[in-house]
Amino acid sequence: MSPMTPRRLTTDDLDDCARLAKDRGWLPERHKWRLLLEIGEPYGIDAPDGDGLAATNVLTCYGDDHAVISMVLTAARFERRGLGRRLMEHVLERAGARTVSLYATEYGRPLYERLGFRAVGVAAKHGGVFTGEPSGRTRRATPDDLDAILALDAELFGTDRSAALRRMFTFGEQVRIADGGFGHCWRNDDNTVIGPVVARDEETARALIGDLAREVDGEVRMDFDLAHESMIRWAGEHGITEAWRVTRMVRGGGLPGDRARQFLPFMQALG
Repeated sequence: MSPMTPRRLTTDDLDDCARLAKDRGWLPERHKWRLLLEIGEPYGIDAPDGDGLAATNVLTCYGDDHAVISMVLTAARFERRGLGRRLMEHVLERAGARTVSLYATEYGRPLYERLGFRAVGVAAKHGGVFTGEPSGRTRRATPDDLDAILALDAELFGTDRSAALRRMFTFGEQVRIADGGFGHCWRNDDNTVIGPVVARDEETARALIGDLAREVDGEVRMDFDLAHESMIRWAGEHGITEAWRVTRMVRGGGLPGDRARQFLPFMQALG
């Protein structure tokens, strides 16, 4: 397995990223991968047998103070050879002094703990067919609303993730805005993901989530932090149930912004 040399991935590697995901039992999620390949710092290790990628991860930086790691994958045939750790060490070096966060499965958590990450919370994927009536409080956003969206997000999210948010109008299915909040949904392989949703209060968040979800034909996904107990109860009353959990982990300082007003992430891969 020597040398285990990480290299920067590009959109030319999209097919191999999707193949690696399927190798580990994940959905291929090509739409999601493409976004991460374009706005993040994706890295991989080529398979020594010449067949695609042996391992991947993606570092997405938000300004000079925060970064998120995602898509930590190692091909089944190359497990337990240090590839995951090698790539993690590489992106942590790239992150520099930034606080770094990620969502960890129970399988990956021991490695992250050895690298200095600590658990700060639990999130859960929730899904189902949403039932509910229009709120009358939100409207479809247009690119003309982007400056207001970015200003609110910078205040409540607490750091600069404008590179991701600027993609919402082309990446996603819909962006909605309300007085004191915004929300977005995007189509993944087997559902429509609601997120990000950022709002000054819970009632505004509910209006945004409900108005986005009720227009979806099929199942929606919402990745709630379990600290949002009343939001989760509300979602359950409208057909949304819990599927599985992950641990939110951080290395370095604390998470930025007002977590209580960050109701749904863009996706787990973007924090």
